[in-house]
Amino acid sequence: MGTSEFAAAILTSLAEEKYNLISVYTQPDKKSGRGQEMKKSAVKIIAEKNKITVFQPAKFNEDAVMELKNQKPDLIIVAAYGKILPKEVLEIPGFGAINVHASVLPKFRGPSPIQNAILAGETETGTTIMLMDKGIDTGDILRERSLKIRPDETTPELSQRLSALASKLLLETLPLWIERKITPRKQNNHKATLCQLIEKEDGKIIWADSAESIYDKFRAFQPWPGIYAFWESGNSIKRIRLNKIRLAENFPGKHHLGEVFKSGQDILIQADPGAIIIKEIQIEGKSSVKIEDFLNGYSNFIGAILK
Repeated sequence: MGTSEFAAAILTSLAEEKYNLISVYTQPDKKSGRGQEMKKSAVKIIAEKNKITVFQPAKFNEDAVMELKNQKPDLIIVAAYGKILPKEVLEIPGFGAINVHASVLPKFRGPSPIQNAILAGETETGTTIMLMDKGIDTGDILRERSLKIRPDETTPELSQRLSALASKLLLETLPLWIERKITPRKQNNHKATLCQLIEKEDGKIIWADSAESIYDKFRAFQPWPGIYAFWESGNSIKRIRLNKIRLAENFPGKHHLGEVFKSGQDILIQADPGAIIIKEIQIEGKSSVKIEDFLNGYSNFIGAILK
């Protein structure tokens, strides 16, 4: 059971190891893009490629639970599915339901552990294989493994490395669990932290934040929702998305918070403290362009104070 690219990597590893995958559960297809075309999840694409039966229940009502029960699964593996499984589903398989979570629990329980690790400025994260219970990522731990977060790593990059780590750990864990060679251990709930589902509005830049935390937000919110600010130009207010930025090293001077200014060949924006360097920028409804090309059409951007 899974939906995202992270989950698709887990499914791929199980298929390659010739596990008897009787079915795959994933979120219903959703409309996407300007054309609002129906889009399959990454997991559904992999399942169809491997000719595995796919189920996409909107919710686990009585019919959906019975359908799953009739399949008589020995084990359910969940990875970034995006649905909370009811107690009656968790009780179906004899070997339980195992969740592959992209953090070292009990840290960053919830739906967006990778983004939240980057947002928090963490230098290390990892993956946990755990038994599922009725709580959100509160079940007993089977195995864990950590890795270092690279200084400029974005969510897609870290997710790719974590999915490879998680796939390897899962394949090591499954035989041990089935042979009852692992004793599950309780989580320390006193050390638990929660992360919330990320919304589009979370990408709004607060210029009173440090340049480092703004850069962390940029890394975390790639490719969605991205980071943005508002520029009051003449009689209009434009929503500006910063699609590529860098952290200014040892930035000296001091400008107004949110002020756009030039230093040498770079275009920067003042934070508190520090500054970020803009490399690519996009006005809502238009294409993303390099900052040099943007200034050719909007020379008055220099000196603007973004909100």
